[in-house]
Amino acid sequence: MIPFDAPVQRRQLSDEVASYLRQAIIAGEYQSGESIRAESLANRLDVSATPVREALHALKAEGFLDLVPRRGFTVAPLVADDIRDIFAGHALIAGELAARAAERVTPAELDGLRDTHARLMAAAASADTQALEQLNHGFHREVYRIAGSSRLRWALGGFVKYVPRAFYAQIDGWPETTAADHSAILAAIASGDAVQARGSMAQHIRTSGEKLAEYFESRLATTVDTATATE
Repeated sequence: MIPFDAPVQRRQLSDEVASYLRQAIIAGEYQSGESIRAESLANRLDVSATPVREALHALKAEGFLDLVPRRGFTVAPLVADDIRDIFAGHALIAGELAARAAERVTPAELDGLRDTHARLMAAAASADTQALEQLNHGFHREVYRIAGSSRLRWALGGFVKYVPRAFYAQIDGWPETTAADHSAILAAIASGDAVQARGSMAQHIRTSGEKLAEYFESRLATTVDTATATE
C-alpha cells in the first residue's frame, strides 16, 4: 500500500501511482507482456480505480505499457539497454549540474554537503539501506540545487522519475559503490574542480545504471528459467 496523505488531489495521486508502476517495471517487478489490471492495482495500492486508470494511460504514452485489444494494458517490451540509455541521458545532465555546483558552492553549502555525506557513509557502513537511499537522494538534490539552473533541474526530472530509488537496496554492491562515488564527487566540488566533478558525477550515474541493468537482466533470466522449469 502506498502511504498517500489525505486529502490529496487526484492528479497527484495519479502521478504517485504512475511513479510506483514505472519504477516497478524498470526494477523488473513486472515482466514484458504481463497484464496490468486497474482494479487489482487499485486494491493493492489502496486507492480508487480512477487515478490508476489515468496512470496507466500516462505510462502508455511514455512507452512503458501497451494497450492490447481484449487484454487491456500490458507491460511493453523492455531490455537492459533501454535502462542504460535512460541513465546515459541522466548522466549528461547530472554531470553538468555537478560541474556548475563546483564553480558556485559556498562554504556553508559545502558544510551541508559534507554533513550529508558523513551520514551517508555511516549508513553504508551499518548497512542501513533505507537511510542510505534517503541520504543518497538528499546528496544529489543538494548538489543539483547548488548548481543554480532551474531549467537543467527540470530537464533532469525527466530522467530521475525513471530511477527506482526504493529498489536499489536489492542490488548487490550498491551501498559500497554509492559511498565511494559520492566521496569522489564531494572531493571534486570541494576543490572547485568542475571538470572532475562533471566526470565523477556522470560516471556515478552510469555505474548506477549499469548495476540496475544487470539486476534487471538477472531477474529476467530467473523468470525465464522458472517458466522453463514448470513447462
